[in-house]
Amino acid sequence: MSRTEFVQQLKDMGYTVEELGGNRIAFLYEIQVGKFFGQTIRLGFEVGEDFPLTPPGGPHLSPRLLPINRNNGPHPAYGVHESPNFGGDWEYWSRPYPSPPGWGGTDKKVRTYMAHIANLFATQ
Repeated sequence: MSRTEFVQQLKDMGYTVEELGGNRIAFLYEIQVGKFFGQTIRLGFEVGEDFPLTPPGGPHLSPRLLPINRNNGPHPAYGVHESPNFGGDWEYWSRPYPSPPGWGGTDKKVRTYMAHIANLFATQ
């Protein structure tokens, strides 16, 4: 499988995916939970050709929702970085898929990864 499979699974979930070149994709995402409920953002991922073996590392968001804070620490305040691969109005949340079970303990489907993303917004 590959990034193409990741994109197809997003499309199967109803998203319109924009390929940005390289390994970058983006799509409109309406936040369904948490303090940003109801906001529509652009959500981006860097998806490697080894998907589903390896999931994206974390989401890129535009517009920015959290202040940049490169320090290590717990979600949601820490690990928020500039996103130069996506552009100046984007930020990157360093939020890898959690352990346990870790990505290897899942079905390795995009819907599972997107549940992780939804949980990030639920825990703001």
